[in-house]
Amino acid sequence: MTSEKLEEIASQEARLRLSVFDEDTGWRLGSRLVEQGRAARMPIVVNIRTPDSTLFHAALAGATPDNDHWARRKSNVTLRYHRASLAVGLSFRDKGVAVPGAEQGVDPCDFAVHGGSFPIRLVTGRVLGAVTVSGLASEDDHAMVVAALESVMDGH
Repeated sequence: MTSEKLEEIASQEARLRLSVFDEDTGWRLGSRLVEQGRAARMPIVVNIRTPDSTLFHAALAGATPDNDHWARRKSNVTLRYHRASLAVGLSFRDKGVAVPGAEQGVDPCDFAVHGGSFPIRLVTGRVLGAVTVSGLASEDDHAMVVAALESVMDGH
């Protein structure tokens, strides 16, 4: 099951690439996630960042400060590995590492290998940032980000 999920995420990562990513694209993507979250009354945080700048951040009703920390930690994973945080976590578990720590170079205070952060990748392959949702179950956070990226790519 893990290998099938890893293949699915790898396919998403290969497919969900943008021709352009700038502040306006970040705003559209973040706004799409906020709209979806509000419509379903989800207690989520939405964060879009590059390695050195926050482009979009919103906390919806019911989200807590802890969701901000989870979003930061998950996006750190994506920005470090250039992979979806869910894929990184599944890869560690595949290797028998349930909770990565100092031995793997991922301090749990700064890195969370749970679903919800996805690389913002150009068609050239270059990763410019991470889009992250925190507040739902791990795979639900991931699925929400994937759906929003798909809709932004489709121009909706």
